[in-house]
Amino acid sequence: MEGTDKMKNSIARQIAAVFIGLMILVLAANLAVNNFFLVRFYLARFQAVLTDAYEMVDSHITDSSVDADFFKGDFSQIVSTTNLSLVVVNQNYEILVSTRDGNGEVMAGRIWGYITGSDQEKGKVLKKTDSYVIQQRTDEIQNMSFLEMIGELSCGYYIMMRIPMQAISANVRISNEFILYFSVIAVIVSVLLIMWLSRKIAMPIRELTDLSERMAHLDFDARYTSGGQNEIGQLGDNFNRMSETLEQTISELKTANNELQRDIEHKTQIDDMRKEFLSNVSHELKTPLALIQGYAEGLKECVNDDEESREFYCDVIIDEASKMNEMVKKLLTLNELEFGGEQASMDRFDLAQLIIGKLSSIQILADTKNIAMSYEGEQPLYVWGDELRVEEVLTNYLSNAINHAAPVEGVRHANSLKDADLGTVADGSIVASGTARIVVSSGRVDGRVQISVFNSGSHIPEEDIDKIWVKFYKVDKARTREYGGSGVGLSIVKAIMDSMNCGYGATNVEDGVIFWFELEEA
Repeated sequence: MEGTDKMKNSIARQIAAVFIGLMILVLAANLAVNNFFLVRFYLARFQAVLTDAYEMVDSHITDSSVDADFFKGDFSQIVSTTNLSLVVVNQNYEILVSTRDGNGEVMAGRIWGYITGSDQEKGKVLKKTDSYVIQQRTDEIQNMSFLEMIGELSCGYYIMMRIPMQAISANVRISNEFILYFSVIAVIVSVLLIMWLSRKIAMPIRELTDLSERMAHLDFDARYTSGGQNEIGQLGDNFNRMSETLEQTISELKTANNELQRDIEHKTQIDDMRKEFLSNVSHELKTPLALIQGYAEGLKECVNDDEESREFYCDVIIDEASKMNEMVKKLLTLNELEFGGEQASMDRFDLAQLIIGKLSSIQILADTKNIAMSYEGEQPLYVWGDELRVEEVLTNYLSNAINHAAPVEGVRHANSLKDADLGTVADGSIVASGTARIVVSSGRVDGRVQISVFNSGSHIPEEDIDKIWVKFYKVDKARTREYGGSGVGLSIVKAIMDSMNCGYGATNVEDGVIFWFELEEA
């Protein structure tokens, strides 16, 4: 139905209808004018012919002579072209000039009857002067209508001229018939031409209509292709430019909208993180602050007077304050990594030397917990990265490993780490039963250097592996509290590795857990 309505309202149909209607109106008006006004026009023209003929005859006839050469020459041409009949008589009604043999006496008798008033047949007077009268009259004898002039010349002779009305009617009829035939042919030809022309005019307009409809549905690949230097062609070029401008504008708006959406999401995320941060910090600080407050009040009120008890109270206060200080430092570090906007400095350094140095610095702490530590990998091992931040990652991994390392049961080979497929161990040394083990190993995965920190002990629950990187998340809260963990260390690892666009992760293996990270090989 919609397509049918469009065809009914097509501009091609409208143009064709207007032109055809105008043409038919003009032709009909022409026929009407012919029917109603052409006879009058002919009468007026023949009246002028009679008047001119009268003046010429009057100038070539005197009371003493008649110019016969004129009547045989110039005047005969007028007679032949207008079918004019002429008779001139003197005062005695004797014929001096006659152009129609056999009609001269009849016309002379008509003059005598008109002059003497004996002619009772009256015609329709069209024009009357002092010299002549022109009238439309029917000759009952000949059964014909004439346009006739009867008058008196300057020399006193009488004149009569007449033109048959049948000639006028025949001319009008022939003219109308010709116009009718011509109009029919003109209508047919014009309809075909107008339909062709209207379609040609409407074709680029229809293309512009389709183009605008596609643009309304945000299809900016549509282009006007008909061309042309007229107004429609210019309109098509403007449509093309408008399509390009709209596409670019909408693209910019979408880009701006996406950026705004990201900004809103980022703001929402920051707001949620702020709320979560405040909640977690409040929760983490609540316990040490309560302990510090309680033991400080005990000291103030001298709950125990002996030196050993006071020393214990002071040690608890110092320990809790130290844990709070450490947590605040880590939070400041994490905040700087996440919101400071400082870019990682990518330098070339020997990662093996950094690992060995770090293992040496924490060896005393490992010995106090009966933990065996070793590095199993190549030396030197050059990589690209921010050395200070990589050291922070390694410190957090080793600190986490020391806090969670537990003795292996029975005899295990260190190369059991190969099952993790995250690194290699150089030797197959035997770990004594009852000894906890931390092994730092290096390897290559997909063209990158991968460092793995293994600690023997319990597995991380599979449902918690993806959550351990979230701030303040603790798998075993009681044990974390026991060694003073804040749940921030692995969040710092995540922020550092993200800043360098490097991978990291954790996985359970047969005898414990492996934490790993990757760096670009130098």
